[in-house]
Amino acid sequence: MGIPHFLCIPFPVQGHVNPLMQFSHVLAKRGCKVTFVHTEFSHKRSNGAGQENNEIKVATLPDGLDPEDDRSDIPKVLLSIKSTLPSMLPKLIEDIDALDVQNKITCIVVTINMGWALEVGHNLGIKGALLFPASATSLVCAASIPRLIDDQIIDSEGRPTKKQEIQLSPNMPMIDTENFPWRGFSKFFFDHLVQEMQTLELGEWWLSNTTYDLEPAAFSLSPKFLPIGPLMESDNNKSSFWQEDATCLEWLDQQPPQSVIYVSFGSLAIVEPNQFKELALALDHLNKPFLWVARRSNHNKVNNEYPQDFHGSKGKIVGWAPQKKILNHPAIACFISHCGWNSTLEGICSGVPFLCWPFATDQYVDKSYICDVWKIGLGLEKDKNGLVSREEMRKKVEQLLGDEDIKARSSNLKEMTMNNIVEGGQSSKNLNMFISWAK
Repeated sequence: MGIPHFLCIPFPVQGHVNPLMQFSHVLAKRGCKVTFVHTEFSHKRSNGAGQENNEIKVATLPDGLDPEDDRSDIPKVLLSIKSTLPSMLPKLIEDIDALDVQNKITCIVVTINMGWALEVGHNLGIKGALLFPASATSLVCAASIPRLIDDQIIDSEGRPTKKQEIQLSPNMPMIDTENFPWRGFSKFFFDHLVQEMQTLELGEWWLSNTTYDLEPAAFSLSPKFLPIGPLMESDNNKSSFWQEDATCLEWLDQQPPQSVIYVSFGSLAIVEPNQFKELALALDHLNKPFLWVARRSNHNKVNNEYPQDFHGSKGKIVGWAPQKKILNHPAIACFISHCGWNSTLEGICSGVPFLCWPFATDQYVDKSYICDVWKIGLGLEKDKNGLVSREEMRKKVEQLLGDEDIKARSSNLKEMTMNNIVEGGQSSKNLNMFISWAK
């Protein structure tokens, strides 16, 4: 028997590419062979990255779109990939296998939206697994859709039938039915999700970038669920779609310990112009050093203007940043976050308290864990105009930075979470089991 050879295929958005690339590094470090499949467009964007140490081979496939098509139009990307790639993947697998006959592909690992690749693998007799890029709780929600429809908790388009909180299993935290991870999905997307969850049943394992301690009850629902997180191996993130501005690390070195407010809303959230202006002024009024990642918008759909009375003199604003390094910097005091799962986990693993500002999808579920279950952060509430006001920001920042209990819990949760990936830790054992299964 050769060594296991994994073909890793993420949906081409930053929040899927990152965890699957980190997982690929973990597999490679444990002596597995890994081929990572980018779309040609993503590969160009990430500057052909991910090939350091030659431990991970990179292959590419077209996404079926024209060069000038808007890749931030997710339904368009999804439909194009689903209609173009299933017929091309067998040839790619054949070509890869021909290069190393001793170590043919033994397992395909996909993120959600790429379930079609598990079908292709299944037809070729290749094992499959899902790496789910959000929390295990979000995965439980998605897997429970048929039951939620039968129990008339949601209708056939995913909308709650009435305002209520429910439990998906006896020990899970309550979930507000308004906040299911498909919140805001169009009918197209919801139908796709239902279909996708059925296809993903072909994956023998549903791997989650989380730990038993963070979401214990989620794992009781299915023996397929396997926590293998936190995926923190590869610190030099070579899979970023944007140029990271490393000058912010030198700037952080100049700031006092636990003084800087870090603001970042991830790779997809869009801040509306009025809110953008209010946020800028709020950061000014805090009178504390801040580091703000104001991402350049995709296709300049949103070109936010800074208000005229914004000074920003105490802060630094960058377009994209090496987030893990920032969160682990001693100067950081708190993290104002959209609560996407990757950011949530990176915050936990840095022991930094949160101010939660969810925008869409699974971020509301993550926020409820941060504020109500783990109690390592506070929510930012919107005023009657739907804005998070500068007064609200000032009040919550002061409250958070003065709360020693939250700081202590953040620090304990960090330790408990990181213990999972040391030798003999729960996630570490799960990984070893997964790799032996793939052999």
